[in-house]
Amino acid sequence: MPKEAIEPTDVKIQSNLTYEEKPIWVIEEMERVTRSKVVKFYKVVWNNHSEQDAMWEWDNFLRDAYPAFYKDW
Repeated sequence: MPKEAIEPTDVKIQSNLTYEEKPIWVIEEMERVTRSKVVKFYKVVWNNHSEQDAMWEWDNFLRDAYPAFYKDW
């Protein structure tokens, strides 16, 4: 029996039991230098998660998957 109750959040679940994630803001930036190029990463907070659950995302992924978000910041 669980000892702690977790409040449900306002996640809109679709008929195929998935939900849409959207980046909300970038809290940190990082660059990795390889021999031939520099790769940028951004620590992103997603709409259904807290800042504590932010994830590092590759620059190209954010630009391709979320062009409006990428352009805004």
